[in-house]
Amino acid sequence: MSNVEKISVAVTAEMAIMLKEAVSSGAYASSSELMREALREWRERREYRAKASERLGQLWDVGIASGEAVDGPDAMAQIQAKLAKTTASKTAA
Repeated sequence: MSNVEKISVAVTAEMAIMLKEAVSSGAYASSSELMREALREWRERREYRAKASERLGQLWDVGIASGEAVDGPDAMAQIQAKLAKTTASKTAA
């Protein structure tokens, strides 16, 4: 870590206790190590959310492009009719 910048962060008393407990338990070598991991996870979560949001937008566009929406019961009736027709044509053959 040749390029390290030291900063000061204010946390609540509860967070300070959690941080100290994590270090004293041996889970982390220092509070700095814990904060670096927390920031890495924060960055990963933000990147995941951005990708998920982009994917949701793509799926939205696909849904809009697929045509007018059909109500659940109507959609199920259409699916059942199509299945009955397919089944009937296979048994007739």
